[in-house]
Amino acid sequence: MSTTTVAPEKAAAAAAASPQATVRISGGAAVLEAFLAEGVSTIFGYPGGAIMPIYDSLYDYQDKLKHILVRHEQGGIHAAQGYARTSGDVGVVFATSGPGATNLVTGLADAMIDSTGLVCITGQVFAHLLGTDAFQETDVINITTPVTKWNYQVTDATEIPAVLAKAFYIARSGRPGPVLIDITKNAQLQLFDYAGYEKCTHIRSYRPAPIVRKEYLEQAAELINAAQKPFVLFGQGVILGKAEEQFRAFIEKTGIPAAWTIMGLSALPSDHPLNVGMLGMHGNYGPNVLTNECDVLIAVGMRFDDRVTGRLDKYAKQAKIIHLDIDPSEIDKNVQTTVPVWGDCKETLPMLTGLVTQKEHTGWVEVFRDYARKELEQCIHPELNPTDPVLTMGEVIKTLNELTNGDAVIVTDVGQHQMVACRYAQFTQSKSNITSGGLGTMGFALPAAIGAKFGAPERTVVAVIGDGGFQMTLQELGTIMQSGVAVKILILNNQFLGMVRQWQQLFNDRRYSFVDIASPNFVQLAAAYGISGASINSRDLLKNALHAMLDHPGSYLLEVMVGKENNVFPMVPQGCSVAEIRLK
Repeated sequence: MSTTTVAPEKAAAAAAASPQATVRISGGAAVLEAFLAEGVSTIFGYPGGAIMPIYDSLYDYQDKLKHILVRHEQGGIHAAQGYARTSGDVGVVFATSGPGATNLVTGLADAMIDSTGLVCITGQVFAHLLGTDAFQETDVINITTPVTKWNYQVTDATEIPAVLAKAFYIARSGRPGPVLIDITKNAQLQLFDYAGYEKCTHIRSYRPAPIVRKEYLEQAAELINAAQKPFVLFGQGVILGKAEEQFRAFIEKTGIPAAWTIMGLSALPSDHPLNVGMLGMHGNYGPNVLTNECDVLIAVGMRFDDRVTGRLDKYAKQAKIIHLDIDPSEIDKNVQTTVPVWGDCKETLPMLTGLVTQKEHTGWVEVFRDYARKELEQCIHPELNPTDPVLTMGEVIKTLNELTNGDAVIVTDVGQHQMVACRYAQFTQSKSNITSGGLGTMGFALPAAIGAKFGAPERTVVAVIGDGGFQMTLQELGTIMQSGVAVKILILNNQFLGMVRQWQQLFNDRRYSFVDIASPNFVQLAAAYGISGASINSRDLLKNALHAMLDHPGSYLLEVMVGKENNVFPMVPQGCSVAEIRLK
């Protein structure tokens, strides 16, 4: 029996007709009305006992809300992350209480550290059973407090419209992040007088859009105008702030070379003349070495994590540092700044661009190119043009670039293939690189690619995954089968947990401890889910195999057997400074 007492369209129309009008609806229906008012179109979820009333209400909303039935709640939240990252909107997830809710925790932590806006709804046991160790009861509020931007437990349906409005506002605004709303079963079932939905635009003591202090912009401009060797580092903040054009205008006016974190990748086209490459442990040679030679370092929407900085006490000590970020907690957290610029870079970048002088740093940019030539000769050329018959990951990505022209969304898992894809994938547009940057979650790519395709249905989505990571969430092939979503799955199979093996080789005297991983026949596995596929281990088959994958109408799995003991270089060894990066 439906818990909605009026049709969904009548609930919205009645409430809109008069501010005084109310309709009787259930808490479950109120959740869905909130979704419609917030522009939600797609939900990733998995039903269960404590969230059944919401699912019962959803039965009446099937023509307005698309629900994707995943095979595991972790798959659901990673799919929502992928959706949020390609669509630029909030991803929405349903899970039931107990194990359903705890299965979200990895995804919440991943979304928290990677600033991904999510609204997760978990069912909870009846309010009168809270604290009794009832069936599938767990204290999801305390469990998720450290990994959510905000969480809240609803025990009365009348709270739902205002709480959901607050949830979407918090998830989207400022530095985005995951929000979890736990709703007891009685609140989902409860009928109440619904007076309509009002979006939240303000919360006392929460300042998502800080007031920009012009004196700091003036100080920053003074440093930039006087700099001889300025260097820009940019992260995902540029993408989240929808400030790609403003960022490009800033670097083009100042002529400053710019390097990206893996979360900032695709904010600037790969072939832009001032794009000097990737920062960090497996980043490009020049950007790492020259971090410790620049005189002014301008960080835009990035957080100076350890993979980017290497040893902090040897990081850019010679430079004046300007940090533009919307989150004040990031400023001075890891690296002491000279000039903090707190604000949305969509707003601060144009203001700064208006204060800086038009310049070219031709000689300084040429220094980056000199380092790029050394890296090309010693590292990149052998990876992309191997003479050994064994395929490399790099040449697979290079061939993929040729066929997609840099227009595809590339979703990566975690490990060697992730670093290789980030290093060599070419991008022409923003929101094209989807990966687990901060948490480093193996198993992320397959479900995230499903969500990414729903978030950008017009684009080709390729999930590049290692053989280890694929086996962590391969049950989501069932989601692909049932939903019919067209995801291209490219498994780079080196028969190892490759990145751990690389570290064991380099730093543990080749003591390969439990990194040799066996795999099933991936092509037969995909076929069992109705997904076409192929496996190759020869260079002369590579281009045609990738062509077949991309041209196939629907999902397709291509396994490429690559070198077992190939390593990813350059590399900044742990405990070293970025200037100590190794080319081999």
